[in-house]
Amino acid sequence: MIDEIFKISKDVRYVAIYRDGKLETQTKDNTEGASSSESDKYEELIANPVMLKAASQRGNIDCGGLDFLLVRYGNFFQFILPVSWGHVSVCIDKDAEPIAIGYKVKELFENEPKIA
Repeated sequence: MIDEIFKISKDVRYVAIYRDGKLETQTKDNTEGASSSESDKYEELIANPVMLKAASQRGNIDCGGLDFLLVRYGNFFQFILPVSWGHVSVCIDKDAEPIAIGYKVKELFENEPKIA
């Protein structure tokens, strides 16, 4: 599935799939302003699950749930899609259209249930 996500756009820099407690990542070569692989690992294992949990709980109160998160860091966007078995995280170039790319990623997983 990671290869399918990279095919969506040349602006995809990094993909992580966190499924049932197992992390799989792939980074495009020669990405300018990339974070370290160690930093990416902790983002996927700690930061993204915490942000998804908080946003999901808030969204479930009276906002109609949570579809995805989009974080704008200085060097890139991070699109995070919650699914029942974990999350999909896609790093997108800062000059790209992250929402359009995110919706294409979401289409790949549309038959997967979201986390509660």
